[in-house]
Amino acid sequence: MKLRGVRRSSNIEDRRRSGFRGGGTAGIGGVGLLVVLAIGYFTGIDVTPLLEGAGQTQQQSAPRELTAAEQRAADFSAGVLGTTEEVWGAIFPEQLGLEYNPPVLVLFAGQTASPCGNASGATGPFYCPADEKAYLDTEFFATLSQQLGAGGDFAAAYVIAHEVAHHVQNELGILGEVNQARHAASQTEANGLTVRLELQADCLSGVWASNVQGLLEPGDLKEALNAARKIGDDYLQKRAGRVPNPHTFTHGTSDQRERWFATGYKSGQVEACDTFGARDL
Repeated sequence: MKLRGVRRSSNIEDRRRSGFRGGGTAGIGGVGLLVVLAIGYFTGIDVTPLLEGAGQTQQQSAPRELTAAEQRAADFSAGVLGTTEEVWGAIFPEQLGLEYNPPVLVLFAGQTASPCGNASGATGPFYCPADEKAYLDTEFFATLSQQLGAGGDFAAAYVIAHEVAHHVQNELGILGEVNQARHAASQTEANGLTVRLELQADCLSGVWASNVQGLLEPGDLKEALNAARKIGDDYLQKRAGRVPNPHTFTHGTSDQRERWFATGYKSGQVEACDTFGARDL
């Protein structure tokens, strides 16, 4: 992805210099794997089962300087966030007749707090509608590449774009509607609603990718599609040594995530991302 010369967003809150870091993280495997790779959002959904066995503790230490790698991650994240602001800032008035208010991206290391609950690197990137901020432990980029085999800068950009897509859903009132519907539904039905929400975010990420003018390089689209596949519920459950159980899916299968991202990319239109009206996901 060509980010040289791209405007860096100022909506970055970097907490990585603070004296609090997570400790005792569970190894990658079993429940720990599902926790680390659960790219999602917090809107009052009970995530206790996901956190079981994560073994996170909070440790205080002296404030520290960022490493060169952490500085690069911050610069990359600010660049990608800047592209989302440009794209959605144009799409909202053109396609929706609305004004776009961008989110803040919080960068943290190990552990942090949010109005939606405490979070660690093990919970993966998430969006909190209570403060309209997306949260990212930049170490997740390494997890995505080294442990999942979803390398490449555009795969990492897709992760940020996905969380921004949840903010788009919040701006449109979709998150609140789904959260209300979840509370009135059975667990299986609630999971199904969450799957549709996540697939819509994947589709909206594709819309962003379609509208990133002149920044894509050969292989970028393939990297994003591969990343979408590697965080499918069925893939993650198999990797954790489980038999995939569709009733427990909350993000969609690998095929579904890849297909909906591609749908958004091919159309470039928000209206193409109506996963709630789709009969076949």
